[in-house]
Amino acid sequence: MDLMPYCLSKPGAHEDEPWESDVVAKVGDKIFAFVGADSVTLKCGRDREEADELVRVYPDDVTPSAYIGRYGWNTIRLGGAVPLDELRELIDMSYDAIVAKLPKSRRPAG
Repeated sequence: MDLMPYCLSKPGAHEDEPWESDVVAKVGDKIFAFVGADSVTLKCGRDREEADELVRVYPDDVTPSAYIGRYGWNTIRLGGAVPLDELRELIDMSYDAIVAKLPKSRRPAG
């Protein structure tokens, strides 16, 4: 399941490889999705408590992300119990959360 085309359909989104073999989707200079072959890491809440709601619903397929999990980021296993339409909604939410943090002058139009 390749989610990068969906990520890149967002206004102002672009692909980057900030670390060798780590592909991410960014808006401006901020990452909103870490896209791997078998998982995607997204901002799933304002903090760990909010992001844990998704972990409780899908305990076998969603885990707090290493290093940035305390900031509300989760890693979601692809091909598991999380349906594609919900994955797209989570991408939308992650994108919106990151855009909201950008200075207004750097937010994409649309």
